[in-house]
Amino acid sequence: MSYKLLASPLQGFTDFNFRNAQQHFFGGIDTYYAPYIRYNKKMIIKGSYQRDLDPAVNTSLEVIPQVMTADADAFIFTIKYIESLGYKELNWNLGCPYPMVTNSGMGSGLICNTEKIDHILERAHNETNVTISMKMRLGYETANEILDAFPILEKYPLKNVAIHARLGKQLYKGGVDLDAFQKCVDVAKHTLYYNGDITTVAQFKKMRERFPTIEHFMIGRGLIADPFLPSMIKADTTEYPANRWKIFKEFHDTIYQQYDAKLSGPTPIKMKMLGFWEFFAQSTHDPRKVYKAIKKAGNPYKYRNAVAEIIAAQK
Repeated sequence: MSYKLLASPLQGFTDFNFRNAQQHFFGGIDTYYAPYIRYNKKMIIKGSYQRDLDPAVNTSLEVIPQVMTADADAFIFTIKYIESLGYKELNWNLGCPYPMVTNSGMGSGLICNTEKIDHILERAHNETNVTISMKMRLGYETANEILDAFPILEKYPLKNVAIHARLGKQLYKGGVDLDAFQKCVDVAKHTLYYNGDITTVAQFKKMRERFPTIEHFMIGRGLIADPFLPSMIKADTTEYPANRWKIFKEFHDTIYQQYDAKLSGPTPIKMKMLGFWEFFAQSTHDPRKVYKAIKKAGNPYKYRNAVAEIIAAQK
């Protein structure tokens, strides 16, 4: 098979619980990118992110840590941390579109600052031996931003540049800009990965045909909405297994029990699963009705009943 499928990270969703369960019940993903590491002003990494990258809970899949920063010292600190855990690659997030991030000059808000990108990459390559890869958008304001950044990136032996084919200011609204991505393909010296709106087998095929030289495709929100998607792409089929919803229920119950065990009280677990159901509902017969039923479930007992009724209605 001449392509690989990669799981794009979504903060708050694709931690080790989700990754391990997705691989166990569905498979199809070759490499998982972990959500970006977060730390406080004293450069202490938050406990949940330490647990997420603990090699003991990532034994059966390939995981690449990610950092999102505009500070060279923080970048070097993160490299040393992930190296201490045995990781050989760090992915730098220049793709996050959320205003709280971009207004701080990070994520996709950093793409236009080529001087800072150059400074951070220079220090990282001079002071460490870790492999660095990039995850970017086309820019924040315009798609020319990434084209302006390419000459800087070309100074360094980056493993790859994954590009979500949207602008930062779009967030996740509007369509992907395939013409702008093609311009990147035409001029980039590094290996490019494609990311953006791969939500069905048909959409994946469209992207493969549109960009025949691309061999790596990232799936983000589509993976949560339909965890079967990667394995169906690999099998080149649009047919779900006969026991589709039984498998999904086992997957759901697994992550529910894991999150319930570590979250304190009924409200945090409800909010956690409500976030997942914003995506899960998209694969059901009636997404709005399904999400409404989950939202109305006021306690764990009602939640479990709502899930059981939803699953039964899909058969």
